[in-house]
Amino acid sequence: MTTTYDPFHPKYFDEVDLREELTRVYDLCHGCRLCFKYCTAFPTLFEFVDRFDDQDAARLTPAEQDQVVDECFQCKLCYINCPYIPGKHEWDLDFPRLMMRAEQVRVRKGEVSTREKVQTQALGRQDLRGKASVRLAPLVNKLTGTPGSFSRRAMEKTVGISAQRILPPYARQRFSTWFRKRVAAFLPADRRQGQVAIFSTCMVEYNEPQIGKDLVAVCERNGIACNLPEGQVCCGAPWLHSGDVDHFVAEARKNITVLADAVRAGNDVVVTQPTCGYVLKKDYVDYVGGPDAELVASHTYDAAEYLMKVHKGEGTSLDTEFTGEVPEKISYHAPCHLRAQEVGLKSRDLMKLTGTKVTVVAECSGIDGAWGLKEQNVEMSRKVARKLMNELDKAGNDVVTGDCSLANGAILEERGAKPQHPISFVARAYGIPEEP
Repeated sequence: MTTTYDPFHPKYFDEVDLREELTRVYDLCHGCRLCFKYCTAFPTLFEFVDRFDDQDAARLTPAEQDQVVDECFQCKLCYINCPYIPGKHEWDLDFPRLMMRAEQVRVRKGEVSTREKVQTQALGRQDLRGKASVRLAPLVNKLTGTPGSFSRRAMEKTVGISAQRILPPYARQRFSTWFRKRVAAFLPADRRQGQVAIFSTCMVEYNEPQIGKDLVAVCERNGIACNLPEGQVCCGAPWLHSGDVDHFVAEARKNITVLADAVRAGNDVVVTQPTCGYVLKKDYVDYVGGPDAELVASHTYDAAEYLMKVHKGEGTSLDTEFTGEVPEKISYHAPCHLRAQEVGLKSRDLMKLTGTKVTVVAECSGIDGAWGLKEQNVEMSRKVARKLMNELDKAGNDVVTGDCSLANGAILEERGAKPQHPISFVARAYGIPEEP
């Protein structure tokens, strides 16, 4: 048995070795039970083991072990809650990365169904789909914009994307196109407080460019110069979370090259989507490694994290004159993949500068990358999200904000109103209008 989360380790893709490690970790988790509330994977695991009088995790079948793997959607919260993580305890327990190892072993051995392969291809090729869909945005949005429609049911049958889910519409213009055409603000050297390379993410590039536009406006208002390095692609999370390491590494290498050059040119990397930020900070180092991956990781910030760093820096601060509309109270959904970065609630802190009172809701949306969009996971996903919706209802605020666009889509689906990204909230508070 090998306790390793290193994909370069000679035993990493050995299934016999993996099964023994799953038994070790399942036994430890069963004895602890601290993470019972995060997802269905843990209750399923506990139920499987509890049915044996001796409660021996070694008696689980491979199929039962795999069901626990299937129900883990990589929210990462059990990792930050676990007292036995690598570097802090001799047990070296990292449940999310062990689940990814198990998924990757199955893919490497070809033990996934044709349907799963089609799903992975459909979700993984974000740039190919995004470029085509922006060109045909009105038609694509008409075909995919109504849950339960004939076209959505056809999509569910062919590529396994749930017909029930609200999918983010495509913009008519890509963020990068807007960025190239814009007139950049002139920032003299004595006014500069920073310089950033924006990692736009698929969501901002193809679906919600307004978030990127608001980020640029907020940064430039505060003396932060913005660049958009050419050659960046999808972060690769859909490939990684589906177990396809090879495709993930190929995407990662492209981004590492582009972003490392940007960092050496004097930029920090700023990301507006939590999953992508986590991938750049954590997964590129684990699955690619090397000085450039570490350089990118050490200079990558969530957008609000970076702005608060400027606000609390030596000799730097943000403009706190907010002349736009600022509601008295708001609710803020703190996404799992942002909490897993362990940087604190920087979006909350940023929005509090406007004078609004922020109620934090830290429950999972059940989307986590693309897991919750898959047809076979919808019921589990919505069950997980029920606590989030209940907490938002309990808070009772008309305005809801959240950093994760996919989680915001889940909230829209359940509550009928889409949350606003914190960067857009701050832009409106400054009085910066949305672009038509």
